[in-house]
Amino acid sequence: MTISYDDFARVDIRVGRIIRAEPFPEARKPAYKLWLDFGPEIGEKRSSAQITRHYTLEELPGRQVLAVVNFPPRQIGPVKSEVLVLGLPDADGEVVLIGPGQDVPLGGRMF
Repeated sequence: MTISYDDFARVDIRVGRIIRAEPFPEARKPAYKLWLDFGPEIGEKRSSAQITRHYTLEELPGRQVLAVVNFPPRQIGPVKSEVLVLGLPDADGEVVLIGPGQDVPLGGRMF
């Protein structure tokens, strides 16, 4: 299936910085609760992410990641997930986060 550029442009993917990460013991699969800063235009948003295999809670704050910011919020147990943090599967299907190769301004839109 192919899509048009207009279809792609409707997905708002922005760079944010993880500012806080906490355990999420209520999740069905191992996950963390994340707070991300997307800069002054979008502000702080929350998410949950199944990234416990490759990342510790201590190493996540400060990391820049890409996330979809224009999906409707989704309730995941007690957490209201406001953005979808993006990742790719490793050889075992575990999530590896996607982020810029160098620091970029927060809130920058992927194109």
